[in-house]
Amino acid sequence: MAGLSARQGEMLVRLARQTLNSLLGVSRDEEPDQQALSDAAFQQKQGVFVTLKKNGELRGCIGSLVGTEPLVDAIRHQTENAALQDHRFSPVRAEELARIKVEISILSPPKPLTFSDPSDLLAKLRPHVDGVILGLGNLQATFLPQVWEQLPRPEEFLAHLAMKAGLSSQAWRTEGVTIATYQVQHFSE
Repeated sequence: MAGLSARQGEMLVRLARQTLNSLLGVSRDEEPDQQALSDAAFQQKQGVFVTLKKNGELRGCIGSLVGTEPLVDAIRHQTENAALQDHRFSPVRAEELARIKVEISILSPPKPLTFSDPSDLLAKLRPHVDGVILGLGNLQATFLPQVWEQLPRPEEFLAHLAMKAGLSSQAWRTEGVTIATYQVQHFSE
């Protein structure tokens, strides 16, 4: 994964904030520097998640596991989606903006994780390093690596991930379950 510099990450976080402010009709910040955003690094197509936290609690998080558009466009779209389309929350309102912090995660391409049984799966997981995608049939869900902070035990992490996918908490032990992992570069306000 070609890494972004801290300065580039800061620029993308600022772009997400500007997008959020503009979306809700609050233009506190300067307009994005279009020349800086034309940097070749920002034209890469990578998976992106935008996370909004209000007073430290999740307020919205939406993204894409694979890149389908340049990073700058993906940041704009996923910021809008996190603010307005996360079905777990009502749309973000302008009066909440002062209490919301923006985080972005740039994903490496997901790689299938091969394992022989649930014990082998637990042994191969890398807590606090890997994001995990769990799939069974046509259901799928992911947790970013940051979720390990709230769910540090691998069994608990996988149980919650299975439930997020709409499966039973023990579905990760089921034959036919697929697991893929990825890493992220994480930037926040």
